[in-house]
Amino acid sequence: MNRREFVAAAFAPFALRAPAPHGPVALVTCDAESRLSVVDLRTLRIVGSIGTLPDPRSVERVGDVALVCHTAEGTLSIVDRTHVRHVVRGFVEPRYTAAHPDGVHAFVTASGRSGVALVDTRRGVVVDGVRLPGWARHVTISRDGSRVWAGLGSASEHVAVLSTAPLRHVGDLTPGFAAHDVGHAPDGRLWITSGSSGILAVDGTTHAADLAPQHVTFGNGRAFVTSGDSGTLHVQAHDGRVLARRCQSRRNRKAHVARRVAKRGR
Repeated sequence: MNRREFVAAAFAPFALRAPAPHGPVALVTCDAESRLSVVDLRTLRIVGSIGTLPDPRSVERVGDVALVCHTAEGTLSIVDRTHVRHVVRGFVEPRYTAAHPDGVHAFVTASGRSGVALVDTRRGVVVDGVRLPGWARHVTISRDGSRVWAGLGSASEHVAVLSTAPLRHVGDLTPGFAAHDVGHAPDGRLWITSGSSGILAVDGTTHAADLAPQHVTFGNGRAFVTSGDSGTLHVQAHDGRVLARRCQSRRNRKAHVARRVAKRGR
């Protein structure tokens, strides 16, 4: 597979499982080509393409649609498996998305204005927002949708804590190292990875990790932690124990194809 087909993503970062004739698909951002590739998850073959505005970067499932951040363009696209439903403008460097469990709303970080916006994906409008210190980037949400955590840069001293009803900044966490990614595990533990050192925190407890920056996501009762600079993927228990480790070849490390596994890029 040509790397340009998947330049902004690892494996399937977004999966639509709404009923459809051809079963579940993944939407994969192709930032250099202003489009999304539609990948059949059963065969792992490209079965379609959706044209978008330039620079589609991160992509996140929100209910039966996906929200795409166009960082350089300052816009969002809300898409289904065949076309763009809405374009939301007025952002400055939108980065990443946390989907609310209601399947309609999403929280989007905008590092250019250092804030988090609340987006209604059905109507394609911003309904609320809050300013934050630093440069808001990676973001995660609690399972009940009551709390959002946002990293404040690629290597920041603090992680912002937000309430969602109403949307407001209620405090900061200080992990004791330069934070990069944040992830709220299904069991309620908060994971914070590092942007500058080989450590990460699980619910306040520090663990060794491979080279920073690391990224974390969850599935099948496991946490998946990747390091772009080390080219590694760790499969970990939710308490932080490493269960398995895989390493990319040196040639492919800088491509960061292992990062985020099924979620977000750097």
